[in-house]
Amino acid sequence: MAHAPRLLGFHLVAGRVSSYMPPMRRFIPFVKTPPTVSVIRMQGVIAAQGRGGALNDAGLAGLIQKAFTKGKPQAVALSINSPGGSPSQSSLISARIRRLAEEKDVKVFAFVEDVAASGGYYIASAADEIWVDRHSVVGSIGVISAGFGFKDLIERYGIERRVYTSGKTKSMLDPFKEEKPEDVARLKALQEHIHGEFIDHVKTRRGDKLSSEIDLFNGDIWVGGAAMDTGLIDGVGHLVPKMKELYGDKVALRVYQQRKPFLSRLGAQVIGDAMGEVEDRAAFARFGL
Repeated sequence: MAHAPRLLGFHLVAGRVSSYMPPMRRFIPFVKTPPTVSVIRMQGVIAAQGRGGALNDAGLAGLIQKAFTKGKPQAVALSINSPGGSPSQSSLISARIRRLAEEKDVKVFAFVEDVAASGGYYIASAADEIWVDRHSVVGSIGVISAGFGFKDLIERYGIERRVYTSGKTKSMLDPFKEEKPEDVARLKALQEHIHGEFIDHVKTRRGDKLSSEIDLFNGDIWVGGAAMDTGLIDGVGHLVPKMKELYGDKVALRVYQQRKPFLSRLGAQVIGDAMGEVEDRAAFARFGL
């Protein structure tokens, strides 16, 4: 009975790009193995909460570690599709990537899919080069805080709000109380601090590539090649062809990505995940996605 030959190169496993190398090839002397590039898939909103699909440092730490250390990769590619989220988690993930890149002396490339905005761009700028699709959205370097005020609503239904604190700013911006100017001023001061740290990070990572003639830090966004003039990206290009161009047609891609929690996959967290999905879709919708 004839068997189909096993081919070297790329193939898809459960929807992921992977590579195949015959087991014995690694042990045959004088046979050069193809270069390896680790690919870290980052899809979703950046949040500390452990709901399925959220990107955070705890969930990505093991994957990032393996991507930089397993099989001595020639490079690490970040495949990013995120509208942003938590500033702290964005910073932690970015710092982990840079720490390992410098420790292992491995070059990092970021490839943007639909969007790398706000915290998503924060992580992308941890890479040495940023490449986008011609429809990708990048930028939104700013800080946003949004909420609702329910003071008149609860008064209409005769509901009394009772809050006791041991610090005068402990209940700052309580949505069930009248908004106070001093609370808004305090929030804006916090936002300015976070915004300043974000700007410093982008300037440190992108350096002289950034345009000095365009206001890059007002929260604006750019699409595809239009971001070239800003210096926020290095060009339009896709992951597989760019890695082949740099490392040869036989380059092997090893993909690392988060899996949804086991209970979530069984439907035991349906309500929580449904709410998380609504929030995630709203975050992407801000960019028309």
